[in-house]
Amino acid sequence: MAVSVSAVVLLAIITFLLVKNGGLKAAHAIVCTLFGFYLASSSIAPTISKATTSLVDVIGEIKF
Repeated sequence: MAVSVSAVVLLAIITFLLVKNGGLKAAHAIVCTLFGFYLASSSIAPTISKATTSLVDVIGEIKF
């Protein structure tokens, strides 16, 4: 749960910055958000969730 909440916050901040500074139009951000909601309710959602969790685990194991 903590990974998904942090990812949502991070992606929301990135989207806000892109709308504000990067030239992304608000309508495009809304379309992408709606796509995300529909994708989350599709049959591929568990696969995406597992892939994201695996990627976060790999990044978490990197030692600096």
